[in-house]
Amino acid sequence: MSERWRWIPNALTFLRFVLIAPFAAALLASDYRMALGIFFVAAASDAFDGFLARRFNWKSRLGAIADPLADKALLITAYLMLTWTGVLPLWLFTLVLGRDILIVIGGLAYHYGVGRFDMEPSIPGKFNTLIQILVVLAIIVLLAGLPMPPWVLEVGIFLVAVSAIISGGHYLVVWSVRAWRAKRQ
Repeated sequence: MSERWRWIPNALTFLRFVLIAPFAAALLASDYRMALGIFFVAAASDAFDGFLARRFNWKSRLGAIADPLADKALLITAYLMLTWTGVLPLWLFTLVLGRDILIVIGGLAYHYGVGRFDMEPSIPGKFNTLIQILVVLAIIVLLAGLPMPPWVLEVGIFLVAVSAIISGGHYLVVWSVRAWRAKRQ
């Protein structure tokens, strides 16, 4: 494929940012089928831009930063709107957001206190993201009146909470140890 098409992955990432507002509006209006459709479009664009970036080596620094931010913004929006509408408890949203804030503050502290680093997602971090995505998807499917057992709400809340605590703790320990070792050298 030609190099002139290398902008497509970044455009697809930008599309995910644009989809956040209608996704939030659909959740706020309890139009769960619309929210589900938007979520699937966002997921498909994420998969396709990743495929293009890897397959044709259309990777960019902008894409490396914007892609995970778009994914995280969509997830945080889902948890915020589901909390705002009373579907999810406030403590869960606080935990999910708090974990992400902890990681960002820790990364900034490391960067300015120890040295430059490239944040790489850990296995527990990737697992947490997968759990968050699957739980949001299952809850929206349930709320849309599509086939889904009602227990997914309670089990999902539990799984998200446990994975957020484990992955947040993992990041805290790993990066604290790295900072301590770097400062000792």
